[in-house]
Amino acid sequence: MSPAPVPLSVQLFSIRDQLAADRAAALARLARIGFRYVEPFGLCAPGRSAAERLAEVRALRAALDTAGLAVSAVHAGLPGDLGELVEECRALGAGTVFVPHPHMVAGPVPFDEDTFTGVTTPDGVAALDAFAARMGAAAEELAAHGIALGYHNHWFEWARLPDGTTAWDRFWSRAGDALRAELDVYWVVAAGADPAAVLTGLGERTLALHVKDGPAEPWQPQTPIGTGRVDLAAALRHLPGSVRWCVAEIDDTDLDPYGLLDGNARTLVARGHARWEL
Repeated sequence: MSPAPVPLSVQLFSIRDQLAADRAAALARLARIGFRYVEPFGLCAPGRSAAERLAEVRALRAALDTAGLAVSAVHAGLPGDLGELVEECRALGAGTVFVPHPHMVAGPVPFDEDTFTGVTTPDGVAALDAFAARMGAAAEELAAHGIALGYHNHWFEWARLPDGTTAWDRFWSRAGDALRAELDVYWVVAAGADPAAVLTGLGERTLALHVKDGPAEPWQPQTPIGTGRVDLAAALRHLPGSVRWCVAEIDDTDLDPYGLLDGNARTLVARGHARWEL
């Protein structure tokens, strides 16, 4: 039996240029396509004060309300003071946070892509363990405020340790039970891993999926679902019941982003992977 369709959302990073040019018009365009839920990005981003970020979040919330859009979850960084993130989430009405990249996490040492790719040395393994510990501790702290914390993957997490195991598996084995996942199926394929197996390994920790298609290579333009390397039917054949959202996203494309999002969303709904409403 195929998994039941889950609610559809859209990652606002997909139309970042359009949002910067005219946020109201960009959000209204998403609503006309049929989206009812969005996944904002940039909360607690470094380089801006807490007051500046909170003001921006409140302005975004007002714009979303005007467009008739609600928030499914957010992409955010982890500041040293997690109370700042809690305040931004409450202003936006978000109960789930996904960290989209290690460099967005404040910790005892700087984190970055090489937190995963550097595991060929003992120091690199220690850095990965420190990142897992930071994420796990933050997940427990945020849970006390009613906020679920998860990690959003790219392709670099599947670097191999000298013993042949992956940085991905080591990270999840050490991050603690409170941490959740937003699995980007496209980047799993780019990493050379099997999305169905990864979902099975994560089990009920997975709360959301990012779905798109294309050559599954970093920085290459993405294309309509069904025209690239991602076999969605195979990837989602054992979808955990914990998955709450199917999120349409574009990182880069040569096509009109609204047209690509529109087509991808309708394909996801037509194939029974997603539905427009809760």
